[in-house]
Amino acid sequence: MRPRSAVKLARAGSLPERLRSLRDGQAAIRVATVGAALESGVLDALIEPRTTASLADTLAVTDVRLLEAFLEVLEAARLVRTGPRGHRLTRRGRAVLADDVVRAAYEGFSGYHTGLYHDLPVQLRGGPARSDIARHGDVIARLSRAFEPLVHDALAAEVERLRPARVLDVGCGDGTNLEHMLRAAPEAEGTGVEIDAVAARLAQERLARADLADRGRVLAMDVRGLLADPARLGGPVDLALLANVIYYLPAAERADFLHDVAALVRPGGTVMVVSTVADPSAFSRHFDLLLRAQEGEMSLPTTGDLAGYLTAAGLEVTGARRLTPGDPLHAVTARRRG
Repeated sequence: MRPRSAVKLARAGSLPERLRSLRDGQAAIRVATVGAALESGVLDALIEPRTTASLADTLAVTDVRLLEAFLEVLEAARLVRTGPRGHRLTRRGRAVLADDVVRAAYEGFSGYHTGLYHDLPVQLRGGPARSDIARHGDVIARLSRAFEPLVHDALAAEVERLRPARVLDVGCGDGTNLEHMLRAAPEAEGTGVEIDAVAARLAQERLARADLADRGRVLAMDVRGLLADPARLGGPVDLALLANVIYYLPAAERADFLHDVAALVRPGGTVMVVSTVADPSAFSRHFDLLLRAQEGEMSLPTTGDLAGYLTAAGLEVTGARRLTPGDPLHAVTARRRG
């Protein structure tokens, strides 16, 4: 570039912000490219090398010229390589399919996470609320697995301290946290409670695959239903976990909900709440906006809110810590008074 051209470019506007906007735009295109490659089925179809004609036939594509142009985009993104025998996945393309957290990230961030902002102007003026939590629960659950090792470390420390005989996982999802608690406490019995029947079935299947069905079970119900029949737990539990559950409840109902959970815990036992919290970080602000845009009254709590809910539920807060450096995922523990 000639010096005169560089001077003109620098004076044309905010050079740092122009460069930032171009970088951000290119990143957005990369995310959208991978998301479209997954949603269209192109990446999955190329598990085995295919010619353009074979790929079009497999995916019922009618606009072959557009498919060819899309494949060129995927090649430029280093997801696909094209040779004399057709198209095949690169190492990066295979990695997207092999790591389900990576796949879920591209599905989520090219979908509802950015769709939120596309639809926001209409919603701000009275448009319909979103239903991402209900419609994309599977992707949300799969994406949250990125933080599971950190949650499991906190759980293992609590289990080692308490040495529980019974554990309860409220909103257990696919059962991964319940499985981890039972492995960390080999003498314990555990119950998972999940209101979504499909997720409850998946959690029970997970326990069976892990040879833990003799010590663990999953109930497809609202945990508050156990208050009328606590015998289904086999007795009071020593540790009750609520992981990424509390922000789905209206703020006005959270203390009462925790009070009901605490009623299932023995005196001296622990309630552990793990949650993304509201703080000044960009992702926290984004996730809180996403929740507030949903049908119902969802929002992120602050760490102070969590402690307040637990105290109002009649529990004694015993600890609070950030699970991930730089990330707004926190764990707060509280003891039921004897």
